[in-house]
Amino acid sequence: MKYAELSLLDGKGYEIIELLQGLGVPRTESICIACLVCGEELTSQDIEKASGLRQPEVSIAMRPLREKEWIEERNEKKNNDKGRPLKYYKLVVPFDYIVETFETDFLKKNREIEEALAQLKDLSSGC
Repeated sequence: MKYAELSLLDGKGYEIIELLQGLGVPRTESICIACLVCGEELTSQDIEKASGLRQPEVSIAMRPLREKEWIEERNEKKNNDKGRPLKYYKLVVPFDYIVETFETDFLKKNREIEEALAQLKDLSSGC
């Protein structure tokens, strides 16, 4: 896939990034998710070119996505067998699933905050 063919970060992509960051998702992770939402397998270089991230930033951002089993990563040797192999990434869960995961985490965190505030109110009424 050539960079010219990529329209990864259009208006929708930037909106996804902004909303994810508003939920506390790190910037580079948000950018990588937005790039992968297109559903295609992308190289690290594709993501770098579309987003302006550097290679180490892409690799670091992919780590938590891989740990959550949201992406598949594979290596492929270059044609000339010189240098590092190309890394390919693909989202393997629907984007809706990712959104639901963030929603569940956010709501759980809010419940914990509400419980802590209720306990503080109880404690403050006894003073």
